[in-house]
Amino acid sequence: MPENAQLDIFQFALLVSDYNEALDYNTEILGFDPLEDTDLGSGKRWMRVAPAGSSCSLLLAKAENEDQARYIGNQFGGRVFLFRRTDDFQSVYQKYRERKVRFVEEPRDEEYGRVVVFEDLYGNLWGLIGNKGT
Repeated sequence: MPENAQLDIFQFALLVSDYNEALDYNTEILGFDPLEDTDLGSGKRWMRVAPAGSSCSLLLAKAENEDQARYIGNQFGGRVFLFRRTDDFQSVYQKYRERKVRFVEEPRDEEYGRVVVFEDLYGNLWGLIGNKGT
């Protein structure tokens, strides 16, 4: 590998059961921006969403078979898989509560900041992290 080569993580694939419901949840509830929705034929789409201004996006990938479908909602083995960082924890937390996001715990302070864990549309666990006291 060349020493000058830049390598970034720019995208994660998230297994979903339906493109439209996943798009609606991620844009309307979590506040992501829709980036791309390309019809690839045969019912497949290249659908990306991301937080405003982020260089990293989610590829909403519809499960293509029963083997993939069994991982929807648990593709990370029950662990928190993605973390959203904010400089206004309380406002984002309150907005998510109003939008009926399912929290699995109450907010708590850790060494790295204020944190709370929530479930997405399918049950995958996410962390919301802010500075302590925000």
